[in-house]
Amino acid sequence: MNHWLNHPNTMILGPLALLLAVILACGSSATATPVSAPPTAEPTALPSTGSTSSTATPVLTAAPTEAPAVMAKPAGTINVGQKELGPYFGSPKLAGNPQIFLNNAAPITETLGVYDFDSNKVSPMLAEGWDISPNGQVWTYRIRKGVQFHKGFGEMTVADVVFSFDQIATSEKHARASNAKKIFFAEDGAQSTSDDYTWQVDSGKPFSDIPILELLAPPRATIAWIVSKAQYDQEGEEEANRNTAATGPWEIDEWKTGEFWRLKAVENHWRQTPRFAEIVEWKIPEESARVAGFKTGNLDTFVMALDSISEVETVEGALLMQVPDAGQAGLNIYGQTYVPARDGGGAPWPNYNTDLPWVSASSDTASAEWETARKVREALSISIDRQAIVDELLLGFGHPLALRDWGGPDEKRLPDDMVWDFDPERAKSLLAKAGYPDGFSITLSPALRGAPSEVEACEAIAQYWDDIGLDVTFQNVPYGTLRPTFVARTYEGVSCHSVAIRLAPVQGFANYLNDSVFSYGTEHPFLEEKIPIVQGTTDRAAREALELEVARWQFDNVFGQTGLYVFDNVWPIGPKLATWNGLVKQGDLRQINGFEYVEPR
Repeated sequence: MNHWLNHPNTMILGPLALLLAVILACGSSATATPVSAPPTAEPTALPSTGSTSSTATPVLTAAPTEAPAVMAKPAGTINVGQKELGPYFGSPKLAGNPQIFLNNAAPITETLGVYDFDSNKVSPMLAEGWDISPNGQVWTYRIRKGVQFHKGFGEMTVADVVFSFDQIATSEKHARASNAKKIFFAEDGAQSTSDDYTWQVDSGKPFSDIPILELLAPPRATIAWIVSKAQYDQEGEEEANRNTAATGPWEIDEWKTGEFWRLKAVENHWRQTPRFAEIVEWKIPEESARVAGFKTGNLDTFVMALDSISEVETVEGALLMQVPDAGQAGLNIYGQTYVPARDGGGAPWPNYNTDLPWVSASSDTASAEWETARKVREALSISIDRQAIVDELLLGFGHPLALRDWGGPDEKRLPDDMVWDFDPERAKSLLAKAGYPDGFSITLSPALRGAPSEVEACEAIAQYWDDIGLDVTFQNVPYGTLRPTFVARTYEGVSCHSVAIRLAPVQGFANYLNDSVFSYGTEHPFLEEKIPIVQGTTDRAAREALELEVARWQFDNVFGQTGLYVFDNVWPIGPKLATWNGLVKQGDLRQINGFEYVEPR
């Protein structure tokens, strides 16, 4: 049993115990009182299982009802309902979200380390361990021996590890590509491979352990996973991307864009051979359809909105697994790219538009232009009743948050004044002082990333903004459509955006830098100067003091990291599955994970 996957705060709750537990539990939802779930929409039909591809589309299959004998071959199917799936991508260089989430939540792919909830650190996985020089500049990774790649591509060696990290560093999609390049392939650094299982990396200068560990620990959208270099060399980039040879307990078998991914179990896996023979991940965007599939037994689990709990409770034998502090949500207010575009010859990014009320014509925080735009951003923030969203839409499974990236243990370090009080009258006054007494037009988009009630919460924000006189265009599109506009810095609206609980706030700081592939739309000279200093600080106390300095600047200027709430997650478990005893991989808990440990009831 892999003790480093145990999560002591994961609770397996029966239908009647769940809502009582949320009232009594310690932590994030201790003072929240869940409200009655609203009635669900009329169920709609599940997607057709007919196939138009050259290979047969998998049919929804019931999982076995009897536990297999010890050492028996994997048997049966787990059917999972997803809000968004996208085409399958497995290449570290080419994959974006949601593929990164799903590849690692299943998992198809694995990384050098994994987050250990018990010890609050990252423990080895594909690496047997690592050593760090006293100044934090040189890391030596000891690669695990005997790990086999999918599809017959042999044993993993250091050549595959270096190749995979280089793919991340050169990616135009990965959110931490710039960090990977600066840490592992720095121009003033060096690396060596003394044998097939040792990789020594000199980053050229000391680097905080947090951005490094972030790349090592799944499941996250910011990790570096290991794939076969031999497959890439023999079959090419396209085949390696679409039919990936990785190292996880599940391997990609068949997929069809917009419909399903089918994963098959890896027998004699080095870490954990699954009990089930396959997982089929189904794209079912409508919550009502996912609920209907679960109630009829066609789905064994699904990504669930919290107001569907009452429907799930009607399924005989179903259980609910609650995972506290599963993630954090905030607002990204785009267009505030005050640093010229990379390789743009001094030209601004496309979305730097001073006609947007929240964007200043000057990056000088002492200027009148900056203060006018700051008033607008403050109005956007204080017009939102965060506690009402937690109570009504999250049913008490969470709590308000002032700054995203600070959710979890680090919240306790924030000063007491960092709170967004709900004050719509003050918001209207601020808009009037900024020159917008009649409001303005604004686009609001939920980033569909697997968080509970993420669309509903964003719709509530649209209503709050309507109440203070704004003309809100609510744009609900797949994340795969939305994300490229964030990367290219062309999006000019606001997004509701959830992320994982961070190892430390500095982990999320990279997305505020101009050299980051992914952008939160808020780049400023102050952050360009300060964040690299934080990233390069290896002393914990000094790093935490610098994090607070950045937090103060961001809160006072309502610039980046504007928090909404921390949320728990609840996963419905169908009667054909046994619960997996808290074996949940920590990191990003928006997606159901630990499927390799699931046994049939």
